[in-house]
Amino acid sequence: MQTGFFWDERCFWHDGHGYALTTPVGGLVQPMTGGGYPDSPETKRRLKNLIDASGLAADLRLRGAEPATEEELLRVHPRTYLDAFRALSDADGGELGLRAPFGRGGYDIAALSAGLARDALFATLTGRLDNAYALSRPPGHHCLPEHPNGFCLLANIAIAIEAAFAEGLAGRIAVVDWDVHHGNGTEAIFYDRNDVLTISLHQDRNYPMDTGDAAETGAGVGAGHNINIPLPPGTGHNGYLAAMDQLVLPALTRYAPDAIIIACGFDAAAVDPLGRMMATAETFRALTRSVMRAADDLCYGRLTLVHEGGYSELYVPFCGHAVLEELSGSRHNAPDPLAETLRLRQPDGAFDAFVQSHLTALADHFNL
Repeated sequence: MQTGFFWDERCFWHDGHGYALTTPVGGLVQPMTGGGYPDSPETKRRLKNLIDASGLAADLRLRGAEPATEEELLRVHPRTYLDAFRALSDADGGELGLRAPFGRGGYDIAALSAGLARDALFATLTGRLDNAYALSRPPGHHCLPEHPNGFCLLANIAIAIEAAFAEGLAGRIAVVDWDVHHGNGTEAIFYDRNDVLTISLHQDRNYPMDTGDAAETGAGVGAGHNINIPLPPGTGHNGYLAAMDQLVLPALTRYAPDAIIIACGFDAAAVDPLGRMMATAETFRALTRSVMRAADDLCYGRLTLVHEGGYSELYVPFCGHAVLEELSGSRHNAPDPLAETLRLRQPDGAFDAFVQSHLTALADHFNL
């Protein structure tokens, strides 16, 4: 497989708390890590380090990207927001929304993050690569058109989709979001449209607390094109695979997209500090295998993954490594250090049965 890995060191320099420090950041002053901010660059940097150390990077096509252009950003975000974002970014940074601080230069790094998502999608749509992974930071799936939210400063996936539509590269795209948090930003942007199917698997009422209900299925011509799959805390490996098989794959088949994009968060992992979902690295490997098969069947294998959340510096790299191995068909020696511990802590049969009853009710609700 020709699998692309889109990344840029500068994305690791996005700073979510440095604007409040006395030491200036921005330019070529790399922000210091620490400070208790959950969106540490180390989760992403350590994923890149692990694929280098294991040898997997040699089997991937490593690529960079140019930042998303203003024209591309304006297809999703109003100028008033972009102007306010740039002005604060050119000063000392700050915060314009909810839980989405940034340091000096944050606008430029966010535009670069969106550019990585765009180029990864373009590479799969044009056939230059079989599939691709964008190590985007800051993430994007919570960002609303008018303001940032939940660590997300620009709507990376939406920007990439609109750019693909503008270039005539696709007409129908499906987004599957398996981040532990509801993909409220992506949902809001496409809620009244039928050229994008949005599917979100998430821990029920984690973040945001007031979105992600199964009753929210789209509006106008978009009715039926938004599918929320809220899962109970504790849903483990078996529950996630059942949700994929019984809900996500049938919805993708019914929609028949030209391409599939995964909002790939790893915060559903069992040791993540911001989730309670008991997934493992093998869960993400198996989910990737499932969507690859769906992409092969539905859209000539056109599959792009865009990195979202995941806040365990120890475990995110191994989850990402498993996904990249599956995408590329390559295997390298990077054993999951928590595999046996998490195997023993998976939900029991009774809880799996409870999750199954929940999924059955959702399948009836969505007529799947």
